[in-house]
Amino acid sequence: MDLILWRHAEAEDNWDDLARRLTNKGQQQAKLSAQWLQQHLPANFQVYCSEAVRTQQTAKYLKQPLSVHKLLNPDSHPLNLATFLQQQPPTATQIWVGHQPWIGQFCAYLLNGVWLPQQFWAIKKSAFWWFDIRFYQQHHQARLKIALCPTALK
Repeated sequence: MDLILWRHAEAEDNWDDLARRLTNKGQQQAKLSAQWLQQHLPANFQVYCSEAVRTQQTAKYLKQPLSVHKLLNPDSHPLNLATFLQQQPPTATQIWVGHQPWIGQFCAYLLNGVWLPQQFWAIKKSAFWWFDIRFYQQHHQARLKIALCPTALK
């Protein structure tokens, strides 16, 4: 399967974390990332995002139906995401729009093959990491196909 982990674009400060909206800069970041993705994605793909407004706003630039999933919220634990990943169809192409730190932790988990809580990658706002993932019994093998941030897309 192809899995794209896309961090939400720049958002405003707000005491209610799930209500934070994209800034003008964040809207431009999301638009740039979405344009690149639309040019490279297959015809059929699924988009999942957290309950946070900023992830939904980021994902809407893909102009596809969104599935909101609490498991992708800011406080998610990467091992719960690993279980969710194993439940997905092996031929799927999915985009998960979410948050640091779990995106960076999940990238490290996918590439290391084991959960090491102290290891994570710093993922910039509106950057995405595209993985090709194969499953073998209860284990996975992930290959990073591409990692891009919006400043590289200008």
